[in-house]
Amino acid sequence: MRRLILLLALCNYPVLPVLASAESVDRMTQSALELDAHPERGAEQFQQSCTRCHGRHAQGDPERAIPALAGQRFRYLVRQLANFAGGERDSTVMQRVVAHKSLGRAQTWVDVAAYLNNLPVTTEKSTGPGQHAALGRGIFHEQCASCHKADARGDDDGFVPSLRNQNYPYLLRQLQILPEGSRHNVDENLVRFWGSLSAEDVEGTADYLSRLRGPGHVHKEMRSDGAVVD
Repeated sequence: MRRLILLLALCNYPVLPVLASAESVDRMTQSALELDAHPERGAEQFQQSCTRCHGRHAQGDPERAIPALAGQRFRYLVRQLANFAGGERDSTVMQRVVAHKSLGRAQTWVDVAAYLNNLPVTTEKSTGPGQHAALGRGIFHEQCASCHKADARGDDDGFVPSLRNQNYPYLLRQLQILPEGSRHNVDENLVRFWGSLSAEDVEGTADYLSRLRGPGHVHKEMRSDGAVVD
């Protein structure tokens, strides 16, 4: 899945209700990643603001197509949060969440991302019906593995998400709406390609990914602040 990476807006003041350019969002993301991460503070913030939707252990909610966040890539999580703030990804609910004062600071976002990245992934996830999973495997390895790697763990730099340990309804929903342009900075060729696929192709790819469990190939590193992240 080429360049399913999201540029974000992170800043030390509450998010304003204006859309940032992709370039300015990217610059602010890089600045945010230079901040020291405090996972213990991120744990407190997540429990206060995020568990209602994502669950106490960040396992997600299959019935509402809400993603599991436990074990997701650190840099990708930071980018995701700021993308919602900068208008680079559409979601009324998430834009409202990140506009809240307590979540409108870059420091909070880095803290939450560090906390989520180190949560153990939950092994019980919803999977698809299995009918087109083999088809989806072929599509993934032909079209998506160049960015997400063969084990769907994500790239070496950490900005491409892991697609492992994810709920089938969320994967299916995101792949279905990708051609609609809800992720504004996704490569246009990817959008066109995904829009050309059949419903069976899309369902099969989501089904195959929903069956990938465990950490895959982890790229752990120690940041200068002492936080170990992937």
